[in-house]
Amino acid sequence: MIKCHLSRLMGERKLRIADVARETGLHRNTITLLYDETANRVEMDTIERLCRLFNCRVGDLLEFVDSNA
Repeated sequence: MIKCHLSRLMGERKLRIADVARETGLHRNTITLLYDETANRVEMDTIERLCRLFNCRVGDLLEFVDSNA
């Protein structure tokens, strides 16, 4: 399972979905799906824009969690 830490990153910076959409140019629905961890797929461009906004690495945004462990 892939865990998305977007909600934590946004909370630490007190950003709303609208703020992230404005800063990245991403659609609000895309951000909402990642925030709620209901997205089935993510474009590489989306990951890049979010990493640039939060000045983080991909591993800070997304985490693989072994559900078999």
